[in-house]
Amino acid sequence: MTTTGLELGGRDSETGARDMPDAAPALNQDPHAVRGATGNRLEMAIGREVRACRRKHGMTIIELARAAGLSLGMMSKIENGIISASLTTLHQLSRALAVPLSALLKPSEEVRDARFVKAGVPTERCGTRAGHRPLGHVVPDAAGVSVEPCLVFLTDDADRPALRQHAGTTFIYLLEGEMVWRHGMELYRMAPDDSLFFDAAAPHGPDQLLTLPVRYLSVASWRPSRKG
Repeated sequence: MTTTGLELGGRDSETGARDMPDAAPALNQDPHAVRGATGNRLEMAIGREVRACRRKHGMTIIELARAAGLSLGMMSKIENGIISASLTTLHQLSRALAVPLSALLKPSEEVRDARFVKAGVPTERCGTRAGHRPLGHVVPDAAGVSVEPCLVFLTDDADRPALRQHAGTTFIYLLEGEMVWRHGMELYRMAPDDSLFFDAAAPHGPDQLLTLPVRYLSVASWRPSRKG
């Protein structure tokens, strides 16, 4: 019997290279389906990075599989985080993608910080000041920057906080009411939807509360000083 193109388990009629033995079974299933990957955070992180690098190079999954000497089925399972690739396999992929092996492993090693705050749940930090409700706090990231968002709600002039100053920058967005905001020697009359972004090293804060209640979002960021 005469065949053309690729024979199952045979050779490519154009190149003479051995065909990938488990490429055919992959045709009978969704190559993007993730099966048995629950909890495989490491495998899934590596798979996402391999796929991202492949797409960055403009390669199809078949092209990468051939360049790395892997079967299409194996390649699909790696990208979908279904299997744990050996170091040898990852080395083959890194060479095919022209990236360091560490580049494929780095995303799985990084820890990303997140803070979720439910409405009405008291938290610490800026919420210790009257009328201030923290919306979370991100600890210093790789760049060493801390970020602290707060929702400030002032119902009486007596609630008006004292002027502050600190390293870094601050962004405020007025949601309700009217006020005059001081930044150093400058005064800014603010109405709803007005915003201000400034160097927080200058004394700053509400100078006058014109229309109560006043409600605004404040996002402060700074680089903590290093000791030693």
